[in-house]
Amino acid sequence: MEANGANLFRSLEWRLIGPHRGGRVVAVAGHPTERGTFYFGACAGGVWKTTNGGSHWENISDGQFGTAAVGALAVAEADPNVIYAGTGEATIRSNVSHGDGVYKSTDGGRTWRNVGLRDTRHIGAIVVHPRDPEVVYVAALGHAWGRNEERGVFRSTDGGATWEKVLYKSDRAGAIDLALDPTNPRLLYATLWQAQRYPHAMHSGGEDSGLWQSTDGGDTWTEITRNRGLPDGTIGKIGVAVAPRPGRAWALIEAEQGKSGLYRTEDYGASWERVSDSGDLRRRPWYYMHVFADPQDAETVWVLNLACWKSVDGGKTFSQVPTPHGDNHGLWIDPRDSDRLIEGNDGGACVSFDGGRSWSSILNQPTAQFYHVTTDDQTPYHVYGSQQDNWAMRLPSFSAEGAISWKDYVEPGGGESGYIAVSPKPPHTVFGGGIGTGLGHGRLIAWNPQTGQKRNVTVWPELQGFGAGADRLKYRFQWTFPVEFSPHDPDVLYVTSHVVHRSTDEGASWETLSPDLTRNDPATLGSSGGPLTADNSGAEIYGTIFAFRESPHEAGVLWAGSDDGLVHLSRDGGATWQDVTPPDLPERALIAIIEPCPHDPAMCYLAATCYKLDDPAPYLYRTDDYGKGWTRITGGIPADDFTRTIRADPTRHGLLYAGTETGVYVSFDNGTNWRRLETNLPVVPIYDLVVKGTDLVAATHGRSFWILDDVSPLRQLHDDLAGAGAKLFTPRDTVRFRHYGRSFGPKTPGYTSYKMTGPVTVSYRQGESAMGTPTEEFLDAGKNPPDGAIVHYYLAPEVAERAQAAAKAAQGAEGAEGSEKPQAADGAGAVTIRFLDAEGHEIRSFSSTGEEKPRLPVEAGTNRFVWNLRGAGPTRLADATPGDPFGEMIDAAVAPRVCRASTRWNSRPAARRRPRASPSCRTRACR
Repeated sequence: MEANGANLFRSLEWRLIGPHRGGRVVAVAGHPTERGTFYFGACAGGVWKTTNGGSHWENISDGQFGTAAVGALAVAEADPNVIYAGTGEATIRSNVSHGDGVYKSTDGGRTWRNVGLRDTRHIGAIVVHPRDPEVVYVAALGHAWGRNEERGVFRSTDGGATWEKVLYKSDRAGAIDLALDPTNPRLLYATLWQAQRYPHAMHSGGEDSGLWQSTDGGDTWTEITRNRGLPDGTIGKIGVAVAPRPGRAWALIEAEQGKSGLYRTEDYGASWERVSDSGDLRRRPWYYMHVFADPQDAETVWVLNLACWKSVDGGKTFSQVPTPHGDNHGLWIDPRDSDRLIEGNDGGACVSFDGGRSWSSILNQPTAQFYHVTTDDQTPYHVYGSQQDNWAMRLPSFSAEGAISWKDYVEPGGGESGYIAVSPKPPHTVFGGGIGTGLGHGRLIAWNPQTGQKRNVTVWPELQGFGAGADRLKYRFQWTFPVEFSPHDPDVLYVTSHVVHRSTDEGASWETLSPDLTRNDPATLGSSGGPLTADNSGAEIYGTIFAFRESPHEAGVLWAGSDDGLVHLSRDGGATWQDVTPPDLPERALIAIIEPCPHDPAMCYLAATCYKLDDPAPYLYRTDDYGKGWTRITGGIPADDFTRTIRADPTRHGLLYAGTETGVYVSFDNGTNWRRLETNLPVVPIYDLVVKGTDLVAATHGRSFWILDDVSPLRQLHDDLAGAGAKLFTPRDTVRFRHYGRSFGPKTPGYTSYKMTGPVTVSYRQGESAMGTPTEEFLDAGKNPPDGAIVHYYLAPEVAERAQAAAKAAQGAEGAEGSEKPQAADGAGAVTIRFLDAEGHEIRSFSSTGEEKPRLPVEAGTNRFVWNLRGAGPTRLADATPGDPFGEMIDAAVAPRVCRASTRWNSRPAARRRPRASPSCRTRACR
């Protein structure tokens, strides 16, 4: 199937549908002199840039970063073209994404290269020398889930070409914060944090945590943790900042009971005074503990936490500064203008030019982090998912107004962390889990889409799920617990805690179908967050059923997988259960997804992860005999790209899709071999996939929802393609929708254009497709599917080369003054597609050498052509004025005609051509 090395996936295009509602941001930076230019790093969505003060954001790292998580950003003040990005978020949540070192740009973010420290995994801060962009310091936390040596403070004096570890304590404590005195760059403060995540708990603090100081640019360091005035006993996480007054610095310290707080020194760290012990400054220390000094006013200091706090009296009192979203993490203050800020929070990044009195929108960033995805059966269908740090979201796959914007967004119950299931019977009630955004452990909401009413149908409404360990709970529900309707009975709804629950009355009552299907190890069920600060938000609940499915073939055949490494099967509706765990699956692996095969009742697939055991390997398995035996199926997936989901194609047996921490893989042989689906999808964690008809829908954890329109070529790729010069793939049935486009003003290159989508105006930039036709690249809205029938075809390299030569010759002839119609358009090498009606009469034809656009793309590998389901338009008069937009809207309402497609590959002289008949293509009109 290699087909002479040609790109078999070139024609497959993903489109971003949104939502444009930001995800978590911990890294922000600003340009020191260009007032409108700022940067942010999404915790799992790459680096973004604005040049207009946050009005619009564009990704500048796609295609260049190997991972998506960004934990730190720094722009060199001496040369703002130099930017450093530290990958791997250091607010180490229970599902935190790791990085692969430091990236550097020397052209303002247009291009990037990795400059090392790949095994640091999580980077908390980067500081650049104010007068030398080649001198840079990195605070590396190291592995979140285990010990490693590449952690501590690193320094480079040659722009990242080489690195020196200048501060290191142990393989269990990494650097989390750095501060440099801009008036004396030889003076630095660094904080080390002893911390580790476990599958069931967070551990923050220990003997290796501490505060350090260097007075010689990092050559030597002195621990000052026990200097006069600082707390004794166990220390946890520390944030540090240097004030613009000689000798003054700040330290926000997690310590033993009664000793935490904001500390200040006036003598370069020799002695300290606690100036505030406010609990608002130090909630959930492992997640926050960020302090920022105003670069111009030594009395002003900011502390970011659940809220944003500002003091103007040296830290004695604080007032709350409203921000567009809670959970605040990152702040950059212009050294020359303290009113010019950029702030990062759990809802995105926002810019202020008035000292935080007002902020730019966070509703223009497609960096939402979704856990799972499902769809309904409407036409067009809707996409549902729960967004981390926000609420659940429903979006359409198509908008009649030309773009998917805020007018299309609906909150369908649920919350930030759960599965969503849509009832198959009217009114198609939506059931959504969401522990993170609501009261009560195991929160489950039923939402009626007709009335908008929500009902709490939680299995066991237990409020103490917040603040208590798993051992205190009647039912252990995970942060994201399965919710699923039976494929056989629309009245049967399943949810899982450490047992399987079933309801037959839409959640009014529940019954238990299983015993505890987890290891139920008491050592993993206690309170999380020690030894200093307990932290039980619900995300740490362990010993739960994390994956669940009922067989689509046989009612009562139930599969369950736990987050502590067990797989169980019931074949009698839950009366009895059998342990069918793969024998070579690592103990305590998290069973992320169970996928019964849609073609064979005895076959099932599972995706597991062990990254929470500091093992990034992929774990995919297949059973052919109801779990009696398992085969590991990870061939072709890199050894460090762990797998989060697996889905089986419902049409082609053996065609599988896998989502990993960095992208999507496809297998054509039932998982024996995998290859990366190299397309336009950015590098991003893929938490879930769903095959909907001929579409593949992805829930990314950092870049919102994406849809791969038309997987038909994947269903038709076979080994015979290797010997083919050309192949037309059978087009899918196409529904043509009428949509509107109401643009404002001209579509001027280099300018942002605007259009109305009902009551909401959206922004876009003019682009060009491979067919030469104009496209709209939206900046704050989702993209509609292609407007017409998608035709995929394959060209072998030698055929593509001849076609490209013919196209080049034809275009040259077109440009020649006074020339006649170029003969090359119908000569050797050209490619044409003809669309015929039911009687075989030609409706429209297109060529790779045609005078008008669209032209057929002719690249080696697969190509995509979109026909708008219309015949040829009227001939434009020579003196005609530019098109009337209202006339174009009227023309868009013309109904299509039923047709079939055929193609000719003109690889021989015209007199010897032999057309190849294509499969039929049906289209339907949707009024």
